[in-house]
Amino acid sequence: MAKEIKTEILIHSTPEKIWSILTNFNNYPNWNPFIKSIKGEVKVGNKITVRIEPPESKGMTFKPKVLTFEPNKELSWLGHLMFAGLFDGEHKFEIIDNGNGITTFRQSEKFKGILVSLFKKQIDNNTKRGFEEMNKKLKELAEQE
Repeated sequence: MAKEIKTEILIHSTPEKIWSILTNFNNYPNWNPFIKSIKGEVKVGNKITVRIEPPESKGMTFKPKVLTFEPNKELSWLGHLMFAGLFDGEHKFEIIDNGNGITTFRQSEKFKGILVSLFKKQIDNNTKRGFEEMNKKLKELAEQE
């Protein structure tokens, strides 16, 4: 069973400014309504500790492995619920420079595993709303002078 959610938002700012906000993990508790914390050295191959709190859901802390860390372009990780194959999530942030002073910020996650069907409704509702709320807050911060 597999499931994917994708959200994107247009931000009137540079990829560099968006990246600097996105990767200032110490500041997440001050602005991010969805991802409350990211701890550890965020570099490819490392395990980090991520705390998410989707709207109207129980929060969850997990230890994903960083897959990509391309400055001003992409950050992704792969996490598991308990062990691989049960409920896996590949989370991705993409920053796309449209070349006109506008940047597309895309946040997506691919879920795989035998428990995905059990969480389908929560993924479609709470998790997707969490992505959208985070995207809006990131836009607000990046568009401030």
